[in-house]
Amino acid sequence: MQLRQGRLVALILSLATTGATFAQNYPSRPVRFLVPTNPGGGLDVIARIISPALTDALGKSVVVDNRGGASGAIALETTARAVPDGYTMVIFSVSQIISAELTKPAYDMFRDFAPVSQVAAAPYVLTVHPNLPPKTMSDFIAYAKARPSELNYASSGYGTLQQLALELLSLQVGIKLTHVPYKGVGQAFPDLLSGRTQLTMSSVASMANLIRSKGVRPIAVSTEKRTAQLPEVPTMIESGVPGFVVTQWHGVAMPAKTPRDVVSRMQSDIVKALQHPDVIAKLAADGTDAVGSTPQQFAAHMRAEQDKWAKVIKQTGITAQ
Repeated sequence: MQLRQGRLVALILSLATTGATFAQNYPSRPVRFLVPTNPGGGLDVIARIISPALTDALGKSVVVDNRGGASGAIALETTARAVPDGYTMVIFSVSQIISAELTKPAYDMFRDFAPVSQVAAAPYVLTVHPNLPPKTMSDFIAYAKARPSELNYASSGYGTLQQLALELLSLQVGIKLTHVPYKGVGQAFPDLLSGRTQLTMSSVASMANLIRSKGVRPIAVSTEKRTAQLPEVPTMIESGVPGFVVTQWHGVAMPAKTPRDVVSRMQSDIVKALQHPDVIAKLAADGTDAVGSTPQQFAAHMRAEQDKWAKVIKQTGITAQ
């Protein structure tokens, strides 16, 4: 019995030593950075902004690997099935959390991934056609309540954050709007400018040119605090919509069962990369704010977002189309 116990202790010590050695030598080869969009997409831009600084921090190349399609499911499923050795990671956004609620993919966002860190967040803004009378949030709510279902809002498609954000607002303040989906934000602009659709809620970056040219009027941003991109525009919370926060956030995860020390090392180096002045400037130019978090903070954020959007989907009956 003592001999068996001795062998068991030796095995445990051996495994612990092997794990520690692996973490100390990590990484020893390039890291694959999966992106669930084609080159040029929002997630691709962010991945390519942070990957050079991350390469410097890790001491090994971080290779961006675009796996677009299926609303991000291809890249996420590839990551979920990858060997959990620290050499595969994926960037994703709240859009993939929403998509997983609508389509029920083969992977589970919480069972099959090890959250590493949130990396960025893009503020959203409610805008209306300039011919619409409301100039404040309270005015807009009163105007919409007096005209149930008469106001058309544009989104980039069914089941998108744009649609869910305005449905959440409608539920929270007690208004009824009519959804007009498009195949992308850009395709919605002509109807927004003509007044066929009267409002939208989208990222500040995507609406910046229309706001500057006064093609649309900003009413409120959906961040906790005012954004530097539109400092004169109040938040939803300031404007009397308590707790209303919506951002197009982005984060990084690795396969579940990736060694904790490796996840910790990756998280530390991602945070370092996000503090690099060049990275901060490039993210700001893309309309996003650098965000760093611990794996625990990011996991909690993911869960809170999943709960929030699952409730909206259930209450509204939104389906993937």
